[in-house]
Order: sequence, then C-alpha cells, then structure tokens
Amino acid sequence: MIIRKATKNDMPSVLELIQELATFEKEPDAVVVTVDDLVRDGFSENPLFQCFVAEVDGEIIGMALYYYRYSTWKGKTIHLEDLIVKESKRGTGAGFALYKEIIKQGKAENVRRIEWNVLDWNTPAIDFYEKSGAKVLGDWRVVHMDDKGIEQFLNTTI
Repeated sequence: MIIRKATKNDMPSVLELIQELATFEKEPDAVVVTVDDLVRDGFSENPLFQCFVAEVDGEIIGMALYYYRYSTWKGKTIHLEDLIVKESKRGTGAGFALYKEIIKQGKAENVRRIEWNVLDWNTPAIDFYEKSGAKVLGDWRVVHMDDKGIEQFLNTTI
C-alpha cells in the first residue's frame, strides 16, 4: 500500500469515495460536487483542499481530504473533512495509514489542532478516535447553513 498526495487524475476515484461515504452516512443524494469541481478547487493556484490517497496495485482504495483553518485561540489548524476507505478494503490498515498521514502532516506543519466531525451513531469510529488520543467533544454542536438557508436568510429580515 502506498499513501501519497492525490493528483488531478485521482479525482474520479476520490469522487467515488465521497459518494460511498455519503451513502454510508445515509445521505446518498447529497453529493453535488463534480470531478471538475474537485480538480478546480484542489489544484488551482490557491487550492482549497489537499488530499492523501491510499493506493494498492494502482487502485485508489481510500482517501483523506483536508484543509487548513485558522483558530483565534490556537492559530493554524487542520480540518479533516473526510476519511474514507472502500467498504471492500476496510480492515486492510488503509484507514489507519491515512489517519496517521494526516497526523504527521499536522506535526510537519506545526498546527496546534487537528479537528474533524464524526456522527454520533458511528461508535466504531468514535471508539477508535478516543483510543488514539483524540477528544470527542460532547458539548459543541455543528452548525451549518446550506445554499437554501443562505438564500432564505438574505431574502428575509429578522
């Protein structure tokens, strides 16, 4: 198995993994990003994300997509957006290898925090994260506003 930085040519496989993750998270119709979006957003002069892939015999079997954020308390941080391994390749160590690569990247970049979200029903992931030294925060709630919410907010007064 090889863990390496993703290239433009890997984006069709990355998109397949994103779709597989959406299905796993019970949101199979939520993915609207395209290969062209991924290429544009990840490989432009100022990329919006970075990505590692796990490859076995020329096949992409997993990926970890991340980007840098800035915390007013901690400074430079990494946000791990998604880490996914093909269902048929789970248990091969690919997920652990990708996770470790993200942690190594954080160390190399001197970030003070690496953060990500995990669904409350994904107890195997939660158990793994806690055993690895990560803290799963129970007192914070994820807040987001989708495109419809943005439009609605901008067209109403409170």
